[in-house]
Amino acid sequence: MSRPPGVSPLPDLRHERALTRRGCVHVVGLDEVGRGAWAGPVVAAAVGLPLESRHLRRQLSGVRDSKQMSPHERQAWEPRIRQAAWGCTIGEASVEEIDALGILVATRLAMLRATSMVVPSPDGLLIDYLSLPDFDQPQLALKFGDQRSLSIAAASVVAKVHRDRLMVELDRAHPGYSLGDNKGYGTAAHRAGLDRQGPSAIHRRTFAPIARLLEAKEPLTRSIAAAPGSR
Repeated sequence: MSRPPGVSPLPDLRHERALTRRGCVHVVGLDEVGRGAWAGPVVAAAVGLPLESRHLRRQLSGVRDSKQMSPHERQAWEPRIRQAAWGCTIGEASVEEIDALGILVATRLAMLRATSMVVPSPDGLLIDYLSLPDFDQPQLALKFGDQRSLSIAAASVVAKVHRDRLMVELDRAHPGYSLGDNKGYGTAAHRAGLDRQGPSAIHRRTFAPIARLLEAKEPLTRSIAAAPGSR
């Protein structure tokens, strides 16, 4: 993703400082991953960084938007983020919740779950694009937040590494869709697996590609059931 005009090359702590000037003490950055995938949960991470540390920027000098980092870089920086952070938690919303609630509500649910596990409780949030209506403390929804806020960038890395590992595990449980490679997103190999064996239990049935596939199969199923000798 290209950097928008006016955004510095690396995320910084300006927005974290803005919240501390409003009286916030425990500021947390939030980001999600998996929102556009066809399969698997949506995952959110909440990361609180020690803003008083003079060495924080140097400790996390390579952390940026996870989409701009290679898998090797993300895996190398994720434990360093956890070591530097005073709070680092993961929240998930399941495929069933995504289908029942819609992806936006499910994404906010995953973020709230991550936030609720942070100790001490956050009193200020920085979120990539979204806001959380059920959080009654100060919050900033930042466009390109993972490129602007170090806390959000750190959360994006933690969430991405966690979900990638999860999708590799799910690939073993649900083979044939190349989930370990595509992480549940729409690729030619993923589409080929769906065409070959249909959706699995971890596919999001309300997402258009899966819904269309199920709709196409439904008339065929009815036709077979209605055929003479099928009972």
